[in-house]
Amino acid sequence: MLSAGADVAPRYGVLGWPVGHSRSPAMMQAAGLTRYQRLPVAPAAFEDTVRALPGAGFRGANVTIPHKEAALAVATTASAAAREIGAANTLTFAADGEIAAENTDAPGLIGALGDRPAGSALVLGAGGSARAVVWALARAGADVSIWNRTPERAAGLGARVVRERVAADVLVNCTSVGLDQTSSPFKDLPLDADALCEYTTVVDLVYRAGGTVLIREAAKRGVATVDGLEILVRQGALSFTLWTGLAPPLDLMRAAARDADSLLDAP
Repeated sequence: MLSAGADVAPRYGVLGWPVGHSRSPAMMQAAGLTRYQRLPVAPAAFEDTVRALPGAGFRGANVTIPHKEAALAVATTASAAAREIGAANTLTFAADGEIAAENTDAPGLIGALGDRPAGSALVLGAGGSARAVVWALARAGADVSIWNRTPERAAGLGARVVRERVAADVLVNCTSVGLDQTSSPFKDLPLDADALCEYTTVVDLVYRAGGTVLIREAAKRGVATVDGLEILVRQGALSFTLWTGLAPPLDLMRAAARDADSLLDAP
């Protein structure tokens, strides 16, 4: 736990649109970033908002849908990974006005997968998160296919573009399908529930209390799963270390994220 007093503690936040569902504040506050908050920002206001954050006392910000590509564009410097991926989920603000971009989604995914087999993968979606997932899996040696409702958007991301599902070791949902639990995700994805058996591991970057429909249906069929909260914790832990230089309290962050998950999704 960080020891700085609340009156002098630097500020941090998570930029998104929408961002009300984010568990990042609970997770990061539990780790000691006591002045970490949600920052709902419409796309048209993103650049101006980011440039104003350092003057308001912010030292860093996480970035979620739909701003990850814009975050890279507004940065003055970027890591090799962020540049190669074409998207950033972590911004660090320096006193001299420099805005540094990093992508912790990619190593966060690999950390969450652990030792599960990933020789091949099917990635659903082609946004900023999908860019990081494709990059991470390809760098780990996987043969990666990518599906998107608009195939042209998936071109050039470093994976084979497919127009229907293919069997693989790992299925990764990088779309926002699953945020709305009132409808089945399968009407918007190129697979049905029984097709989940074609995969050894199902990963959903969306997170909900009790798991998304995709995660629950995979688990029913005996398929290993990785939920979005675990990936959130892993990438958040890397952002925490980047900003503070400290080892992340992973268990504390995971517990806080799951507690917040239950509270925010309670009826």
